[in-house]
Amino acid sequence: MLRSVGAAALGASLAGCAGLPIGSTGAAENAVLDAPDNYETLAERDLPYPIHGERLPEVSVPAPRHDREVSTREFVGERHVMLTFVFTRCSMTCPALTANLVQVQAESVAEGFADEVAFLPTTFDPEHDTAAELETYGEDRGVDWDAGNWWFLRPESEARAREVVTDAFGVAFERVPEEDRETENMAYVHANTVLLANADGYVERAYTGRPPNPADVVDDVRTLRERW
Repeated sequence: MLRSVGAAALGASLAGCAGLPIGSTGAAENAVLDAPDNYETLAERDLPYPIHGERLPEVSVPAPRHDREVSTREFVGERHVMLTFVFTRCSMTCPALTANLVQVQAESVAEGFADEVAFLPTTFDPEHDTAAELETYGEDRGVDWDAGNWWFLRPESEARAREVVTDAFGVAFERVPEEDRETENMAYVHANTVLLANADGYVERAYTGRPPNPADVVDDVRTLRERW
């Protein structure tokens, strides 16, 4: 599949729904979680997405369910934030990426800290992912709308999605030509990324490559809250 969209041009920054890592540099004094084991290696590389201790990028994106734009730094000073980048037609890793946010949301409701965290999943397929599609996707994935802490973000166009997802957050994606798709759910190849940022607006964890185990992410959020 990668050959069909020009794997040589995409390099290692893209993956099919199997996922490959990309990265960035860091300033660990801004984080409360311990640095990941590979932090020093990552900090020496010129990688595109923010890692441990780096400032969360700021962009404003429409949240159609809320009928307004939401800034990715809107909750600085108020809430910890989780973000991921998906397209709803994906049936492979995008549901797993979303599941990490859903599991933490469920924990926030069960443990009474729903007002301490915001979830900002962002689509890079706005042509297909209409407000109705995002609503259905959320319901199918177990999003608790009543918790009041989930904002689906939908850029106005694929060009704007590239500005938000790739340029601002360093998450690469590429459309697969229709004639090269084995199934409709292979509409894009993309890098897999989940970000956890603290309430001061700095990244605590950048989970890349294969989607993380939701239990590990929940543990990280618990530790972040305990230390905060």
